[in-house]
Amino acid sequence: MTAGGLGPDQGGGQTGQRSERVLALDVGGRRLGIAVSDPTGTLASPLVTLERTTPEADAAAIAALAAEHGAGTIVAGLPIDLAGGHGPAARSVTAYLDDLAARLPGVRVELVDERMTTVMAERALAASGVPGRERRAVIDQVAATVFLQEWLAARAGRGRGA
Repeated sequence: MTAGGLGPDQGGGQTGQRSERVLALDVGGRRLGIAVSDPTGTLASPLVTLERTTPEADAAAIAALAAEHGAGTIVAGLPIDLAGGHGPAARSVTAYLDDLAARLPGVRVELVDERMTTVMAERALAASGVPGRERRAVIDQVAATVFLQEWLAARAGRGRGA
């Protein structure tokens, strides 16, 4: 698992040449919000929210989604606190992702800072008129979409020499 820098990877060619999709994973205590990039690595879209069960079943479901969408990279949100520290939530997510990465050989797992993404997702859904009950059903995948879109934009900027 790559945690260094908590940012996009620069390896493997120019951004415009990539055709591999990227999955984003928002790890919650009970749910996994999942988003996916388009094949060009330009646009992130919500995909699905999965209920967490066992580490084995979670890994199998994520592996199936990665295979279905042709994703060799998972960008996973790390819940860093507002001061930049790694509290209990970040340690729990890191342990979960370490176990997940071990169960998904051939899939790269990269950590990204997900501060404020749930707040941003909640505000966007509320502004769109999505009722509270329906927001709870999709908030995790929308949060994953927010940090995946930020990661894709940062990667594209670095690919142009920014």
